Amino acid sequence: MTGPEGLDRRGWNHEPGELGGPDFPRMIEALRLLQARMTGASAPAETVTETAETLEKLAAAFEPFTVPEAGQIVGHRTDLPGRGQAMAPPVHIDEWDGQHVLGHVTFSRFYLGGNGAVHGGAIPLVFDEVMGRLSNTGRPRARTAYLHVNYRKITPIEQRLRVEARFEREEGRKRILTGALLDGETVVADAEGLFVALKPGQP
Repeated sequence: MTGPEGLDRRGWNHEPGELGGPDFPRMIEALRLLQARMTGASAPAETVTETAETLEKLAAAFEPFTVPEAGQIVGHRTDLPGRGQAMAPPVHIDEWDGQHVLGHVTFSRFYLGGNGAVHGGAIPLVFDEVMGRLSNTGRPRARTAYLHVNYRKITPIEQRLRVEARFEREEGRKRILTGALLDGETVVADAEGLFVALKPGQP
């Protein structure tokens, strides 16, 4: 199955909605762009000062609208890459069903570790997002119990990479999934994860 139609909301699909209004995706993309541009910049002191003041004003503007976790928008827009979370690398899903996912991701300069390579800590974010949501597709919600990542090659920034994940097997409440991140045909990282279905009433 490809595209956003027809999947259980516990997986990938969500009514793209009114949460945050029509400009919410634009705002998150602007934030991602700002993160990347600031990371790659060597700005003069006056620009840094002006930016700090602007960011402080923006933070103050949002403060009155602070809500409990269940009421926030970020993390609940499952129609958006990263569910609208600017921390997470934006994975775009091309194909999926209850057993596999194919997608792509480009790590911006924000995720730079050094020497053109993605920071090692950013790669598990992609695997946990993709494999965790695949684990929940059409199934009761689960949480990550462990995620083992193998770093096979340097993962380049600012290059489109392929993301794959597969549901391998289920043993009671335990779900085993695997994933891979590829640059062309080269596997730059792969992962195995254990996800455990929640008991009734578990958060």
